[in-house]
Amino acid sequence: MAADQKPAENAISGQKSLADFDPPKKPKRKIFATACAMLASMTSILLGYDIGVMSGASIYIQDDLKISDVQVEVLMGILNLYSLLGSAAAGRTSDWIGRRYTIVLAGAIFFAGALLMGFATNYAFLMFGRFVAGIGVGYALMIAPVYTAEVSPASSRGFLTSFPEVFINAGILLGYVSNYAFSKLPLHLGWRLMLGVGALPSVVLAVGVLAMPESPRWLVMQGRLGEAKRVLDKTSDSLEEAQLRLADIKEAAGIPEHCNDDVVQVSKRSHGEDVWKELILHPTPAIRHILIAAIGIHFFQQASGIDAVVLYSPRIFAKAGITSSDKKLLATVAVGIVKTLFILVATFLLDRIGRRPLLLSSVGGMICSLCMLGVGLTIVEHSQEKVMWAVVLSITMVMFYVAFFSIGMGPITWVYSSEIFPLKLRAQGTSMGVAVNRVTSGVIGMTFISLTKGITTGGAFFLFASIAVVAWVFFYALLPETQGRTLEDIEVLFGKFHKWRKANALLKNKNTEVNDGDNRNGQIQLENRGQVA
Repeated sequence: MAADQKPAENAISGQKSLADFDPPKKPKRKIFATACAMLASMTSILLGYDIGVMSGASIYIQDDLKISDVQVEVLMGILNLYSLLGSAAAGRTSDWIGRRYTIVLAGAIFFAGALLMGFATNYAFLMFGRFVAGIGVGYALMIAPVYTAEVSPASSRGFLTSFPEVFINAGILLGYVSNYAFSKLPLHLGWRLMLGVGALPSVVLAVGVLAMPESPRWLVMQGRLGEAKRVLDKTSDSLEEAQLRLADIKEAAGIPEHCNDDVVQVSKRSHGEDVWKELILHPTPAIRHILIAAIGIHFFQQASGIDAVVLYSPRIFAKAGITSSDKKLLATVAVGIVKTLFILVATFLLDRIGRRPLLLSSVGGMICSLCMLGVGLTIVEHSQEKVMWAVVLSITMVMFYVAFFSIGMGPITWVYSSEIFPLKLRAQGTSMGVAVNRVTSGVIGMTFISLTKGITTGGAFFLFASIAVVAWVFFYALLPETQGRTLEDIEVLFGKFHKWRKANALLKNKNTEVNDGDNRNGQIQLENRGQVA
């Protein structure tokens, strides 16, 4: 009793010990959650590397295998369509064998695909390699954001869930550097090494994933509460938050609150049964809104032309007036550097500024830069002589476009779509978003050369700008802010569609009342302590 009274007496009398002046120590739990998110997100390097390396390798493949522009388009974009098979299977696979082993499977499949592409002797062999690699990419794209969202505390979920996009950009940059590094080798050898080296990241991934814990939400879905509690204790900001997260997950999984055994029985429904019926056939208004938001953000991310710029950078720079192969590849490396730097900036802003302000300002900047790029390329294409200011404008606007994309639209697509689905629908819902993302990317990749021939390169970017305008309106009207919300509370924001602001106001009032109640309780406790003293 005396020990309890001593701090109260010190607080009332105004005395303070030296310990009171020490800065609060940052919990080590955040470091563990960050390490888990980084390891899971490394799967995204696989897609990034493939996108980056194909932009330059396609030039040498076309020269070596003597293939047409249409065959080049198909080769570039087909991996995205193949990845649909991986994404479609990944939701069910991750519910079956767990998030962690699904990541291992993604790395193994891509490893086989990269080796097949590296040893390809003709176009058909190369297409088969891209088929295998595409399935691995589909698995990787779906599972990385799901695992990261499920292991992250609410305070840093935006930062950690943006890691997949960071690693996609790192992979793109590595692919561009690989293009430049192997471009001096003999024609038949250079592009094969560019593609074959892509097998290396998947080996590192397979080793690193052994150090990761399983997703706490998946463990609860299996009834393994003891293991889930240990993971949550390590990845939450405090033990109190870990208990709250466990209670929320148990409720979402249909496990009674009083069940606290290490292993409990879970109803079949929480294993993923009837998920598609609940998601597509008979969705509630909230689920329908969530699905529209997730599919919409994935569609517009790709329909606004990012893969056209990333995949066809050397060709765009050639249209802008750069003729040297070395300079085209170096300019492409510069695109990769800008893209990676700005995605790193975005990761630190997501949880400070919020999703909506970053997303809307990002898309606004993309619209402006796409319009200016269209103007620059149109002037270059229609001028008899080299118009230097138009060349500089075009190159600069490519850099501005990827910068604006990377600071908002790029990472927020993955963060937002992985955090808005309720637990039992999260894996399948996210896989649907990824499927739309890959189909749209595949269509853009497989039609861009034909599109530029039909409406000119400048015209293609005016088209992307008009799509980005529609995207801005869609995001403004239908996407509520999710910053700082728990995954299980986010569903409350959805269901009102464009009237979501009312639900947001109710949640704010609820949080204010809870905080006021906590403050009143704290004041009562201090008054009681003062009376005891």
